[in-house]
Amino acid sequence: MARPTFREMGPDDAAARGVADGDLLRVFNDRGACLAVARLSDRIRRGVVRLSTGAWFDPELSGSNILLEKHGNPNALTLDIGASKLSQGCIAQTCLVEIERFDGPVPEITAHRLPDFL
Repeated sequence: MARPTFREMGPDDAAARGVADGDLLRVFNDRGACLAVARLSDRIRRGVVRLSTGAWFDPELSGSNILLEKHGNPNALTLDIGASKLSQGCIAQTCLVEIERFDGPVPEITAHRLPDFL
């Protein structure tokens, strides 16, 4: 089964949350949540985590008000507004998040599955 993308975090932040290298994480804020696999690195500053972009959007349709993005797409966590009326580029790719170990069943990643043709 495919796994979500990796989230890098420092060992001290991981230890404070009971997270070990390779654990599945739920990364969340008021906008949404996504899953990512923990990769510990002493090159990440305390209080900072990094989730690279590039994962295909793959939401879990759970009926909750907070979307759970299964593949690790950080767009589920960030604002969807342009930097200015002129550029409409993305605003800084930063946001505040909380992280916890995800101990539930691992949802199947379906982002690359072809649609059913009738």
